[in-house]
Amino acid sequence: MRIRSFIIAYALVLAILLFADRRPGSTQQDRYSHVVDLTAGDLIDGQAVAPRAMATESRTHIIAPGALIPGTWSAGQIPPERLVAPLVVMDLNATIEGSSRISLDDIAAWEAQHGMIPQGAVVAIRFAHAADNPKANGSSSNDLSAADLSTTPFPIARDAAQFLMEARYTIGFAIDAPVNLTSDRTLARQLALHGSYVVEGAARFTTLPATGSLIIVAPAKNTTKKPGEASVRVLAMVH
Repeated sequence: MRIRSFIIAYALVLAILLFADRRPGSTQQDRYSHVVDLTAGDLIDGQAVAPRAMATESRTHIIAPGALIPGTWSAGQIPPERLVAPLVVMDLNATIEGSSRISLDDIAAWEAQHGMIPQGAVVAIRFAHAADNPKANGSSSNDLSAADLSTTPFPIARDAAQFLMEARYTIGFAIDAPVNLTSDRTLARQLALHGSYVVEGAARFTTLPATGSLIIVAPAKNTTKKPGEASVRVLAMVH
């Protein structure tokens, strides 16, 4: 009899919780206004083409921990819950000292203006170059120059990246250009040990607000590229 009463009581509590979770106010609060595709155009024989064309390789890639330290997560092994996260956007052109890297002071200034970076977010760094600005140099959003396609150093200082991963539990970084992580082995190791990934060669960051968006990163489950790297489709749901 006691077991039956316990089961009935448990069922009632569960029903109340489910009813409360589906209240109208919650639906309104979580509504997003539109979706932005952050995936850059594709490549055919090294040339940028429109996304709908027949292409062999996307310019938007994920660098998983496994590409930095063998034995850690490959792109297809990253837990799904780490591929959907709050998205914040920082502008490299707005650094306090005009530096080519985001510093701890830049993070403090950003949080003073926009509030604390959400726990478990992906931090996007935008260069605001021709890839995101169709009017720049008369190029389209999928027509990058050779300079744009060259790799650049990771645009976050080592201590700033470590602060984000340890104090804000940042799970990933998104850059709107190809990046070179081999120039700072210590930083690359920190990224891998924290299970953080890097999305490089994304696009359209200039269309996103600094905060309030949700990013969805979808790497290919199986890839023939070197372990830890894969082409990705990246979407941002914007309030």
